[in-house]
Amino acid sequence: MPAATPTRQIDLVFSDWRPLRHVDDPLHKDLSAVALVGDTLFVACDETASVERLRRTGDGSFGDHKHVPLDDLVRLPAGGDGEMDIEGLCASDGYLWILGSHAAKRCKPEVEKHGREKAMKRMRATEREPNRSFLGRVPLVEEGAGLWRLVEADGDRRAAWLKVGRRRSRLLRWIAEDDHLAPFLDIPSKENGFDAEGLAVRGDRVWVGLRGPVLRGHAVVLDLQLTEGRKGHLKGRRVDGARHFHKHLIDTRGLGIRDMRLCGDDMLLLVGPTMSLDGQAYVIRWRGVTEDDASGVVPPDRIEVLAELPYEHDTDHPEGLDLWPDPERRSLIVLYDAPGPERADPDRFTVKADVFTLPA
Repeated sequence: MPAATPTRQIDLVFSDWRPLRHVDDPLHKDLSAVALVGDTLFVACDETASVERLRRTGDGSFGDHKHVPLDDLVRLPAGGDGEMDIEGLCASDGYLWILGSHAAKRCKPEVEKHGREKAMKRMRATEREPNRSFLGRVPLVEEGAGLWRLVEADGDRRAAWLKVGRRRSRLLRWIAEDDHLAPFLDIPSKENGFDAEGLAVRGDRVWVGLRGPVLRGHAVVLDLQLTEGRKGHLKGRRVDGARHFHKHLIDTRGLGIRDMRLCGDDMLLLVGPTMSLDGQAYVIRWRGVTEDDASGVVPPDRIEVLAELPYEHDTDHPEGLDLWPDPERRSLIVLYDAPGPERADPDRFTVKADVFTLPA
């Protein structure tokens, strides 16, 4: 299958970008998630505890950038300076849903800075940053035609999230009881450890796609039912007996899930290399996902490859996707991490997203 060619490119202009204490790179270099609502594009950088709001402008680009700290809207165990590693955004039913990776991490081997021996000793340490274990939603309010903002509460709608503390979150406690996934919880994400990156929502049904672990070539999707409880917390319904989620295994030939989005009764999955590998990414379709109400391996005849995305070594890693409004064709907008020089303009803090047309 030849790589798909974008039908157009969209400039994302971060004119209100400013350095943050705990962020090494400009925000536009580390984009990890996207959600489109009307003329408003919400994106996230995986090194912050914030989302970035962009507005469609007259020339077709997205600008008028506003930095939105999430600790103003939700309670984060490590506060606003603690990295959330946001990997999933999804707008649904008047809320913006937000997913942290829930992943453990290991120190990087910085040989030039620390020397060979010390770099190896530093790699013994693994840690789990508490803000990474966030899964919740924030109300959306329309300011003007097509322009949406995030608020802590709007009437009887309010921000809510699965309980998360400094040691472990509610979701991680449920994962710890799962035979397939529990062994991977304390393994860093870059080593096929637990790493949540895809998010899709419809009603009280929430799908979480995992970049890792990949099990015998199969990626994992968690299928939860979340409703609002007390004190701003979400609660999960029990399914499959005592479990709090259904678990679907999809043959992705060893690729992990980088993002996902519902399209009618189907799920579109952005799949790509897991761990710290570099390689090709694809958009695949999982047919009839809303009909799956039990755990199991998804039959191969319900999985279809729709597009192979353009690939550049060490740059332009597809990280986020959402449906793109087009009355005539089904289209997607795709955002990239580590944008190459042809995609990013560092002088203007601008990066290009791609729009692809998919087969029917």
